[in-house]
Amino acid sequence: MLAAIAFLFCIFLGRFFYIQVIWEDELHYLAIDQWTREIPVNAGRGKIVDRNGELLAGNRAQYSIYARASAVDNAEASAQFLSEALGESYAAIFDKLTDKSKSEIVIARRAEKDTIERVAGTEMKGVYYARNDARVYPHGALASQLIGFTAYDRSGTTGVEGYYNSYLAGENGEILFETDLVGVDLKGATAAYLPATDGLNVRLTLDYRIQAVAEEVMGRALADNEAKAARAIVIDPSDFSVLAMVNLPSYDLNEIPRDDMKTLNALSRNCLVSDVYEPGSTFKIVTAAADIEEYLRGNSRALSPDHVFSSSRIRTVDGTNIRCWSDHKNGKHSNQTLAEALNNSCNPCFVDIALALGKETFYDYLAAFRFGRATGVDFSGESIGMLLPESTLRDCDFARIGFGQSIAVTPLQLACAAASAVNGGYYYAPRVVSEIYSDDGLVRETLKKTLVGRTVSEKASAMLSGMLEGVVRDGSGKKAYIEGYRVAGKTGTAQKYENGVIAQGKYVSSFIGYFPADQPRYLALVIVDEPKGSYYGSTVAAPCAKEIFEGIIEIMNIPPQEATS
Repeated sequence: MLAAIAFLFCIFLGRFFYIQVIWEDELHYLAIDQWTREIPVNAGRGKIVDRNGELLAGNRAQYSIYARASAVDNAEASAQFLSEALGESYAAIFDKLTDKSKSEIVIARRAEKDTIERVAGTEMKGVYYARNDARVYPHGALASQLIGFTAYDRSGTTGVEGYYNSYLAGENGEILFETDLVGVDLKGATAAYLPATDGLNVRLTLDYRIQAVAEEVMGRALADNEAKAARAIVIDPSDFSVLAMVNLPSYDLNEIPRDDMKTLNALSRNCLVSDVYEPGSTFKIVTAAADIEEYLRGNSRALSPDHVFSSSRIRTVDGTNIRCWSDHKNGKHSNQTLAEALNNSCNPCFVDIALALGKETFYDYLAAFRFGRATGVDFSGESIGMLLPESTLRDCDFARIGFGQSIAVTPLQLACAAASAVNGGYYYAPRVVSEIYSDDGLVRETLKKTLVGRTVSEKASAMLSGMLEGVVRDGSGKKAYIEGYRVAGKTGTAQKYENGVIAQGKYVSSFIGYFPADQPRYLALVIVDEPKGSYYGSTVAAPCAKEIFEGIIEIMNIPPQEATS
């Protein structure tokens, strides 16, 4: 008996301890919640600006109106006033004001300031309002996939709005009113105010002027070529900061098609980061870089830059014939060096390079250039591309990787790889944001450039860049040439696949270029998907890059320099 009593006593004692000590904070909160009613104080969402401080995403003052039916003393008069002020149905508002099944109900969202001033001038009991800003985008569709948008509750959903939401959102506050058990305000009670903490501002690496030029150029390319899509990315090869990201077709961030999710998902997708494609001949930059570096290291299997490739226009690997594209134009195919092979974009020459280096060595370079893995960009939804496992790779597929087939990459991956190949061999983590700061100008966090690794030596990089400058001056990239400026680059034309087979008549035209060739500061990758008529990268994409570079030259007031011969 004594043991049983002692046992029960211990149970009650333990329960009392749990309630009084461990459960104290939660019960205290529940008690406060019973005798108070809260009106939210929404935090101001942080701004998004470009690198120059140009506003890309901001706020417009709007308000929400709430009511507590238990505290409303004259529902008819209040409903009449609110109906006139809001331009809404009297019956609908009256039903809300008399619905005592809910402790609090929203009368209206996104009410304008003049309406709230009229509400504030009355003494309607049980009716309250709180600021609830609307998100606005001054430049409409500009960089819409990069910036992203917010949900109805103003939380970030996509793009920078989503990725950096924890900084932008801030922390909401509230106003607490003491009430009785049915929610009626207590006479003489004072309200407690818990202030909101506004969100921090985000500064992008993006330059809205370059973005605007790139969008204008790619918009014309989309229309003139009746293409399925037109895309471009511009980065600074010295630190991989993103200066522009263009995905067309696009949409206005102030007119988001929320009622059509299929369309919204398609238009809001940042394909430069999330989608993959076969790069075609633009990938030859990577193959050439690997060969030059291995030659400089003394690898006997590497081909010298002065090596003369066979004049045969066909290479047979595993019984598969790989032809030079010039066959289709009845072009003359002669002996050529690496520089000339880049100029002529000759596929068989790059088959020779890949096979000479061997799978193990070539795959080491693919890893160094971060193919088959994420670049590390500060953006959600990045794809790692598609790279066949080395252990299962057939020789014929390996040979095709050398000239940009049998491998799928994201445009961002390719742009970063090319930038590393020509900037001295330095691979940085790409960035779309440079800093986080508060409204008082205090920088809270800086996103500095981050060196991920080395790809090739500075000597190999300089040799490659000289060859790519020749491609624009003398080869297939002539339509990107700008008099007085050292532009370098590589064209690309890739066939598209559907259900595992080549889609007849469907191509991806591309060009990757940069300037100045001796010290790259601006690199652009241009992609035109399924152009009608002419589909070669040299005739479709290269002129777009030229126009983008000319726009940058004008914006930055860059003087001409003497080109090398």
